Amino acid sequence: MIWVALAFFGLLFLGMPVGFALGIAGLVGIFDMGGGRFLMMAPDRMFAGLDLFPFLAMPFFILAGEIMNRSGITTNLVLFASTLVGWMRGGMAHSNMLASVMFAGITGAATADAAAFGNTLVPAMVKQGYTKPFACAVTAAGSIIGPTIPPSTLMVIYGSLMGVSIAGLFAAGIVPGLLICAICMAVIAALGKRLNLPKAEGGPKLREILYAFRKSILALVLPVFILGSILGGIATPTEAASIAVAYALAIGGLVYRNLTFQDLYEMCVRTVRITGVIFLIIASASILGWWMTFNQIPQAVANGFLALSSDPNMIIAMIIALLLFIGLFMDINATLIILAPVLAPLTLKIGMDPVHAGIMIVLALNISLMTPPVGACLFVLASVTKEKIENITRSLWPFLLAEVAVLILVSYWEDMTLAVPRWLGF
Repeated sequence: MIWVALAFFGLLFLGMPVGFALGIAGLVGIFDMGGGRFLMMAPDRMFAGLDLFPFLAMPFFILAGEIMNRSGITTNLVLFASTLVGWMRGGMAHSNMLASVMFAGITGAATADAAAFGNTLVPAMVKQGYTKPFACAVTAAGSIIGPTIPPSTLMVIYGSLMGVSIAGLFAAGIVPGLLICAICMAVIAALGKRLNLPKAEGGPKLREILYAFRKSILALVLPVFILGSILGGIATPTEAASIAVAYALAIGGLVYRNLTFQDLYEMCVRTVRITGVIFLIIASASILGWWMTFNQIPQAVANGFLALSSDPNMIIAMIIALLLFIGLFMDINATLIILAPVLAPLTLKIGMDPVHAGIMIVLALNISLMTPPVGACLFVLASVTKEKIENITRSLWPFLLAEVAVLILVSYWEDMTLAVPRWLGF
């Protein structure tokens, strides 16, 4: 075990991509178990790790988001959000957060949200008088709503690996995602006067709201259609994702008519790159995961936690602290694949519902997307806006603390978290 840990963390320290570091660490583990003849198992484990039908949903959801973003539908969603809350103090910041909720039902990816709004809303906010670090912080805080409100690629991975209902996870993500939006808007309102955030003149105008709603109705229908088909049992997540791609192509190509074949090529290339990175991590982690299972490491970790405390509330607190800490330094997909088989049995031992435990783990890892030093959303925003990560981080702390508070609430209040899944029969 020591050699595996040294190999993994040593390679990460040297700058090797996490997917390769996971695979090599797994090879070290199985070589130590049985020598060179055990290495023949590696290709089989990599294939078995990817041989799950629900994984097909990921590239389809990513491509649907790319199409919707490239076709300009994002702009219409922002316009609609702005007409609803743009009249408040800090209206553009509130609009950013509300648009993240709408965008979440399309992409399910935090980095897509950060890139889209980093290119559009951040410059608009700066032009209206917001500081660039604060505008980036609002965008980063709202971006994690994307993988919390369904569809969510992280929930697809967790549900596939742990045998938990993906539809149930999707349903359970709705309330936490809306809570994140509400508490972040409360933070913006609380900071409004102290930071002298801009305020528009006049209140909401019904004519403008109806006009913006009409322009964005086609985009607003898509999340309802995706969730309705999955939660209603009409389609699997994979089928719903493929239908979403067809719908997005029809809207972008036939209604808006602003997609070219060059756009389609670039979107497909980007989708393949994103999917390839995730699948490489999953395949490599499957080798390490098999080694951990064979050596009963998940059981040892569970017993170690239970030896420290038998109080379920204390164990939940330790799980949250562990996920947030590791999320500071590791890719969340790799963290999920490594730790889910370790932590899931522990949550079952303390009596947590599998869907409730899954949402807690996914939400904790989503928050890691906006924490330095390796938060993916911070890097995306820094790249898009040319703002320093340390400046964004300084403005991000109020939102980060607020979202950790939501995580704690979701983790300890099971009835609230599972209200929607239970209502839908999951």
